[in-house]
Amino acid sequence: MTALVPLPVVLPLLGAGLSLLLLGKTRIQNIVTVLTIVITLCFEVAMVFYVDAHGTQVVAVGGWGIPFGISLVVDRLSAVMVVVSSIVTLCVLVYAISQEMADTNRESPVSVFNPAYLILCAGVSNAFMAGDLFNFYVGFEMLLAASYVLLTLGATPGRIRAGATYIVVSLLSSIVFLAAIGLIYGATGTVNMAQLSQRIAELPPDVQLFLHVTLLIGFGIKAAVFPLSFWLPDSYPTAPAPVTAVFAGLLTKVGIYAIIRTETLLFHESSMQVPLLVVSALTLIVGILGAVAQTEMKRMLSFTLISHIGYLLFGVAMGTVDALSATVYYTVHHIIVQTALFLAVGLVEQRVGTTSTRKLGGLARLAPFMALLFFIPALNLGGIPPFSGFLGKIGLFAPAIAGGNWLEIIVVIAGTLTSLLTLYVVTRTWSLAFWNDPADVESPTTELVTEFQQVTSAIHKNERRPRGPRLPAMMVGATAAIVTVSCLLTLAAGPLWDFSQRAGENMRDPGNYVSTSLTTHVEER
Repeated sequence: MTALVPLPVVLPLLGAGLSLLLLGKTRIQNIVTVLTIVITLCFEVAMVFYVDAHGTQVVAVGGWGIPFGISLVVDRLSAVMVVVSSIVTLCVLVYAISQEMADTNRESPVSVFNPAYLILCAGVSNAFMAGDLFNFYVGFEMLLAASYVLLTLGATPGRIRAGATYIVVSLLSSIVFLAAIGLIYGATGTVNMAQLSQRIAELPPDVQLFLHVTLLIGFGIKAAVFPLSFWLPDSYPTAPAPVTAVFAGLLTKVGIYAIIRTETLLFHESSMQVPLLVVSALTLIVGILGAVAQTEMKRMLSFTLISHIGYLLFGVAMGTVDALSATVYYTVHHIIVQTALFLAVGLVEQRVGTTSTRKLGGLARLAPFMALLFFIPALNLGGIPPFSGFLGKIGLFAPAIAGGNWLEIIVVIAGTLTSLLTLYVVTRTWSLAFWNDPADVESPTTELVTEFQQVTSAIHKNERRPRGPRLPAMMVGATAAIVTVSCLLTLAAGPLWDFSQRAGENMRDPGNYVSTSLTTHVEER
């Protein structure tokens, strides 16, 4: 069964190569890309069940042992992350294909989109499964190189400007990460994470602290934690809707995943609990206050994205089994729900041409199903029971309250306030964009006002509603699919929570990860 381990990386790379050979043949490219992700997802689902039943799986690439070999390691955490990432990338891909088919201007070069998208998928999977720091770095660079292309699709001035900021910040974080890898190798003689789990503990405390902080800075930039999150709100909203959705769902979570590995595997005997708790509280509050100040829906969601990273950092900072379990569950929730919201906002932009609440109104009457696709994940993000957002937050708050640590209690208060403000932001957005009369907004859109008046008149006269602009069916279907998945996180909360609990136990006691990795390498040698 270890043969399945490399497939989430290998299959997308093979698909990207084939897609490059098919440049100019857009329809065939799309088929190849969809099939590649579907097949990859099937293998990943099988891998999740196998890892859950039989434990951590390790593959030494090329049969090379330590210290020369590259290892791919799949435990419960990495297994569920690759599955969720493939679900998200598949839904976003279908959405993007449908949007491109409906785009008569053809401003986006789809021939470039497909191979770049598959390389992004391979990079994300490689990062989640990397068993050594340098391969981790390679995974980061793969997904970042692809993201540079995707972010600037269409080459509009706004996208190029935002892309330049994103590239500079990404290169800075990569330099910090690479420097940390060099320092760690110089201090320990290895970059294999299983070996580092043992050797870092033997270093002097001041050296450990310096290496620890360096890694956290590099990963903190990628995860967009405060105050390293300044780049995100200006970078994501300018990209095409499907690109923004996949970035929001996955890229910051790769940074959080790296922080989880740093805290539970590499530096499990040292503690950065107090600084991480402080940063998590600041990320929660500053992010949501930024969201409150926004009138543009994409920017609002970008700030809520930053804010809710604070919940994940909170769970990592506490470091208990229950906290780590809740972090796994909330990570899955946030990937799915944040992606669903960005896709729903993309539908609004596709239908109306804007996402500014100063210009929108009446969409609940004009496009009720589209309004529902925004409403459900918005409530979920706000933490309304019984949705998964509520369950995840309760899971994070409960161990903090039970522990009685005053700083953790302060973060719980910050998290509760953030949840309330999130609910305020999404309900305000709903009221302005979907419920209000479009004639009453700050900058009315003539077409929207006219359509709203026609539909309202038809309803009052019991006449047939006039048909407005129709959204592409696959765009709506892909959004509905990811919203359905977000609801399944609530319906299947019991099994998923049990799985998260087992993943949390693995992370709290990294001995199995270490012993399996080292034993496998010895056998390969």
